[in-house]
Amino acid sequence: MTLTGREAGIELLETALADCFAGQSRIVLIEAGTGCGKSALVDLVAERAAASGALVLYAVGAPEERQVPLGVLRQLVNSEQVFALPKPSEGPGAPSRVEAMQAFCAELRELSLDCPVVLCVDDVQYADRESLQYVQYLARHARCAPVLVVVAGAVHAPAQDPAFTTELMRQPHFRRMRLERLTAAEVALVRGLPEESAVAAELYGISGGNPLLLRALVEEVAGWEGAGWEEAGWEGAGRQGPAPVAPSLPSPEPGGPFAQAVATCLRRSGPDGLALARAAALLGEQATAARVTRLTGLDTAAARRGLAALEASGLLDGSPDGRSHDVSDGPVEALRFRHPAARAAALEECGPQLRTALHRDAARVLGEDRGPVLAVAGHLLAARAEGRAPDCGPAEVAVLRDAAEELLVRGDAREAARLLELAAQGRDDEHVRRGVLVRLAQITARFDPAAAERRLGELLEAARAGLLDAEQVQPLAGLLLAQGQVTEAAALLPAAVGEPAASPLDTLVDTAAAVSERLLHSARLTDATVAPLAQALRSLLCSEHPERAVPWSRNLLEEARRCQAPGWSAVFAALHAEALLRMGDPQGAYVHATAALEVLPERGGSFPCAPAAVLIRACTVMGRFTEASRFADRQVPKGLLTGLHGPAFLRARGLYRLAVNQPHAALADFLEAGRLMEDGRVDRPAFLPWRTDAAEALLRLGEGSRAEQLALRQLAMADAQRPYVRGVSLRIKALTGDPKRRTAVLGQAVDALHRSGDRVEAARAMAELGRALQADGAPAKGSAMIRSAWNLAKEAEATALCREILPDAPLAAAPARDRAPGTPAQTPGTETTPKLSSSEQRVATLAAQGLTNREISAKLYLTVSTVEQHLTRVYRKLQITSRGDLPMGLEPLPLQPATA
Repeated sequence: MTLTGREAGIELLETALADCFAGQSRIVLIEAGTGCGKSALVDLVAERAAASGALVLYAVGAPEERQVPLGVLRQLVNSEQVFALPKPSEGPGAPSRVEAMQAFCAELRELSLDCPVVLCVDDVQYADRESLQYVQYLARHARCAPVLVVVAGAVHAPAQDPAFTTELMRQPHFRRMRLERLTAAEVALVRGLPEESAVAAELYGISGGNPLLLRALVEEVAGWEGAGWEEAGWEGAGRQGPAPVAPSLPSPEPGGPFAQAVATCLRRSGPDGLALARAAALLGEQATAARVTRLTGLDTAAARRGLAALEASGLLDGSPDGRSHDVSDGPVEALRFRHPAARAAALEECGPQLRTALHRDAARVLGEDRGPVLAVAGHLLAARAEGRAPDCGPAEVAVLRDAAEELLVRGDAREAARLLELAAQGRDDEHVRRGVLVRLAQITARFDPAAAERRLGELLEAARAGLLDAEQVQPLAGLLLAQGQVTEAAALLPAAVGEPAASPLDTLVDTAAAVSERLLHSARLTDATVAPLAQALRSLLCSEHPERAVPWSRNLLEEARRCQAPGWSAVFAALHAEALLRMGDPQGAYVHATAALEVLPERGGSFPCAPAAVLIRACTVMGRFTEASRFADRQVPKGLLTGLHGPAFLRARGLYRLAVNQPHAALADFLEAGRLMEDGRVDRPAFLPWRTDAAEALLRLGEGSRAEQLALRQLAMADAQRPYVRGVSLRIKALTGDPKRRTAVLGQAVDALHRSGDRVEAARAMAELGRALQADGAPAKGSAMIRSAWNLAKEAEATALCREILPDAPLAAAPARDRAPGTPAQTPGTETTPKLSSSEQRVATLAAQGLTNREISAKLYLTVSTVEQHLTRVYRKLQITSRGDLPMGLEPLPLQPATA
């Protein structure tokens, strides 16, 4: 009914009341959805009748009194204490039920002789059967008496006596009225708002026009002090002019007046309506009439009535064509709550045990309908969260696995892992369970490498026992490789490492750079490729072109971040940091190693040893020993110092201890790293040259002979052909061997380390070469080489090495305020540095670093004669005579082809 219809209804009741006062009998049945105003209308009739002098008898049905015989009738009789209710007994000679009803009707007729009688029964759907029989008898036999019977009930409620309404309708003085919810225009009108008001539209949209919900909503938002209420017309009803734009209403709070009103409507919709509302709320977007019917176990008729009652009260949206929803398994028609707050209130009506049972049943119902796997899995997961894990059979396990893969596509690895954890507890066979565990470990590695590592124990035992098939072994080996456990991975895949006696590191170290780059170029980052891609980067780091690992590791780090996979980000950030450190960029290595540790959820497992190792080495090179000690002094369980990451950590700690003058402790770390590598058959100096590290410590301890043996042993290995290994080995050999050959051997070391790209190690070897030249009677050349070494170390931000090479040289120019205006910065070896052209500066910088004219020409793509011309002009401007006098304070410019 529209508002006009409501006014017509009130007019109908007033007419019926007037007819009653005129001596005529009337019967009025008021029907409405829960909360739609029928009780208020009954109260209005009762008040007006009493005010006019009528005798009003009032009763309200209640669910808990539904089975109490004559409960409603007792309320009517006792409401005014005008007569006693006949009490038929069951003994011999006692009056029958009909006689008792006759006596009741006679009493009312007699009372109506003095004044009209108005009999009101609200919530008649809860009235007991016996009381309804009395009211029904009265309607038939009091036609000529001034008696008005007003009965109000919820529409679509199951009747206690199905014949009751039919019997009333047979009476000629019967009237029936239906109260509908308010329309949007009526909501605006009753709230005193313009019809086009946005606030009115929102009030209608949330409440559905249900007067009870509307009052509760208004009460809840009345205290909201958001700007714009007054301008929207909330406080200014009746103003002239168009309604301005109103602010959005706040969403009703859980447990607030609106939620309480929703709960009241649900409870008063009857047990069937409440059960259907709970089922619809739980199913959410997957709710249909057929599904909620199966979920509740109701028969078709009961479900149809319950859903119609919920729609009549405005809690559920009605069907598009206005008909009741089809509860059969016909065309799918979605059920949805009018507002999320109403759905939340319906969910609150479920206790934990009931909610758990509903989630399990919802998963079953959706599974039978082949509903979305994410929805089915969500209910299974919710059932586990609410109580004990549901008993998942093969079908449920398959759904959980499919849903996990779909979540991975959406980038939600954590939720996917939760689904697989539940699947691993299912009743499927052990082979399927192990496959689930392998996939779970893969997915966990995306966000928590330490947790993934902990999951590998059971799988490794199964693999050693031959219980895993090839499809399960391959990803398990990949996980082990990503964790640096190359020996364990090689044991699983012996074909991947060649002969049984070969080192598991051979494939990694000996793969050609071109092959690694082809893989890096063609493969996309996935669970299956993360290990091969990481291995390809490690191969590049061990190759003769380690500089190529820098851009590739940066690209993979960016891709891992786009995938929102913190575990992958940690892997590639650590590798990028290692690549930067390998090329003599400790500051960049420090930044990325720190980032790798920060994204890890915890520091457990062996993987954090990898970024920690890079961080310790970077801090040591930069002279930040206090910060390095925070990581180096941490206690790491021996069980975690395995694979590749453990020896790398021991080496980093040893280098730190060597830098802070603890050679005995450093030697112990280097030797332990070597033992682990030999025991694991991964002793490849291209990956970790522990022998020359140990030799350095032995030199500090005065054990030159043992140091020389270690250096010679490393030079005899195949990896000594690689520039980096050859360079560091030759440097130690020169320091421990024949002093007469020291200059020549150090020259070879410098050349090899220049080719390796490691600026820090190259600077260290250049400094040793400069000292050797000075000892050989070439002080000018030696000083120039030492200055070049200092300059290269400073360029690489190797502060500790700079202090070792030239302890008194300033590491930074004096602040501008400490110099006279126009005075250039001082540098070691010169008071001022006249301005050079960019080309001259590039040539001079390389010459100061010890490069020959031919090497400079190749690096800058110039002819040798052009290099010589640039140097001649540099000498003239700086007033020097040879490259040995070149200052170290020249600011290095980006190396690019110079112009003549």
